[in-house]
Amino acid sequence: MPYGDANNDAEKKKRIAVISASSLILVAMVVAVAVGVNHNTSDASGDGESVSKDSGGDIQSSMKAIKAICQPTDYKETCVQSLSSAAGNTTDPKELVRVGFQVAMKHIREALSQSETLKEVEKDPRAKQALLSCQELMDYAIDDLKNSFDKLGAFDISKVDNILADLKVWLTSVNTYQVTCTDGFENTTGDAGERMKKALKTSGELTENALAMVDEISSILNQLQIPALNRRRLFSTKESAESSETPTTAEDDIPAWIPNEHRKLLFTGPLDALKPDLVVAKDGTGNFATILEALESLPKTKENKTIIMYIKEGVYSEIVEISRNLTGSFIMYGDGPTRTKITGSLNFIDGTPTFKTATVSVNAHGFICKDIGIENAAGAEKHQAVALKVVADMVVFFNCQMDGYQDTLYAHSGRHFFRDCTISGTIDYIFGNGESIFQNCKMVIRKPMVNQANIVTAQGRKTEREVSAIVLQGCTISADPSLVPEKNVFKSYLGRPWKEFSRTIIMETDIDDSISPDGWMPWMGDFGLQTCYYAEFNNRGPGAVLTNRVKWPGIKTPLTPEQAQEYTAAPYIQADDWVKPLGIPYVPGLMSGPAAAAALPTPAASTPAASATPAATSTPAASPPEA
Repeated sequence: MPYGDANNDAEKKKRIAVISASSLILVAMVVAVAVGVNHNTSDASGDGESVSKDSGGDIQSSMKAIKAICQPTDYKETCVQSLSSAAGNTTDPKELVRVGFQVAMKHIREALSQSETLKEVEKDPRAKQALLSCQELMDYAIDDLKNSFDKLGAFDISKVDNILADLKVWLTSVNTYQVTCTDGFENTTGDAGERMKKALKTSGELTENALAMVDEISSILNQLQIPALNRRRLFSTKESAESSETPTTAEDDIPAWIPNEHRKLLFTGPLDALKPDLVVAKDGTGNFATILEALESLPKTKENKTIIMYIKEGVYSEIVEISRNLTGSFIMYGDGPTRTKITGSLNFIDGTPTFKTATVSVNAHGFICKDIGIENAAGAEKHQAVALKVVADMVVFFNCQMDGYQDTLYAHSGRHFFRDCTISGTIDYIFGNGESIFQNCKMVIRKPMVNQANIVTAQGRKTEREVSAIVLQGCTISADPSLVPEKNVFKSYLGRPWKEFSRTIIMETDIDDSISPDGWMPWMGDFGLQTCYYAEFNNRGPGAVLTNRVKWPGIKTPLTPEQAQEYTAAPYIQADDWVKPLGIPYVPGLMSGPAAAAALPTPAASTPAASATPAATSTPAASPPEA
């Protein structure tokens, strides 16, 4: 359903719209080529002579450039073949980009065509829904590719650090899209899943190659210490943080979708001065009675403006999707997380794939939400039932509440900042593969069904080079009143590895005694125990005692302050660039010292109401969050 086409050209230009596996290889290559062309370096003979960017000495042929950029990749043959087959003898970086986008479009369209064909002949309802999800994810890639090439513009070497940081995030998202597509075929019949895996094989390899390239470029630029690039240290995957320095923010780095007048009003009030474009009210005092009606009213032509929606107090039984067409331009706020509530009940048991069960789905980059509650009321017996799903970059939730049981909050992909929020649930209730920081939030553990355990997080990092993680900082992890009397009956854990390289960091957080002394729970057998990255730093409370924690190779506790700093908001998700300008309470680094303490009020959102759902007499073991 179309919810409007408003967008922001400046933000799309900044993003370079590289949400595609194949295209990102070329964007990464242009970064490397631009460094070689625009920054004079000594030639390979070592005689100290500088080579001019006009001499042609840096790039003798397209093949030489392609082979050089493919060198650090895991799938070298795929890399070279995919570029050399279409590039000819060109040495023009922009022409290589054009060719690269054409190759990318070809691969993505082939996969999309495959999903269309399979959907027509597929008889298994779950497999057909999985194919629909795959189409949605492929559409995201193709739409961004169409809008990206003409907006690439001149390459600015002084901003290469920002570009590389963005590339790593978007590449990780591309991997996640493909994994989500193929995961959707679990528990289905027929061969559609295997055929889609085959269709995505090349693009998957190219995504991994692109991550390797960007990682290598980051490492090289750090070693070169080029003065123009010293704004932010460019951590590569295999480097650990060696500095706790917080980056500064230049005025021109402030996201273009956040006008000055809206920044301060949204988070420092008064909210009635915001003058919303859309007012939703169940009592008839607004422009619309439902959220969907308001979204459908948005103009279908592209407009470069911020859209503000105010949802008045009430319970709205709706399934809400914030379209990606609203990239960088949509603000939604209510009267408080317990007064304005959006509720739904889609769930896996009744036939909806996990990816489609969300009460609210956020697909718009730059989306901002404040003072709203979001609930999936399906109940524990319905298994996977998402309240909030975020498939977007640079998204902020402030003073919101997400309630559910299994899979409450799906932080699917992109950079996310949650501040002063409450999230409740039972099994894997914060999961996904985004770069997600939860600051000063309340994680409430609810009473599960019989024979179930509670797991707060299930992070889905698939490969070592992906930059994703779940980070809880300055939060509280505590039992819901319904669980307190039986917390010794139902074991609760901080997390378990959903994918092989699952990564979760819990720091400066208060953990109550509902958490098992083991701390972390295996997924199945020894899956992920060697390769996960689980760490705790400066936590407190009876559940924070480390004496009896599991001793897997993937447990990285204790972290040094320098290592912990790497996963704080400013260096990890570049939050100084897009969170700080909002005026939201925000700590960029570790929460130590009077300045950080002053910015850390008590979370405002409340504990969820007790569920009326009776406990089942028997329940299967906890199932994966994605099915």
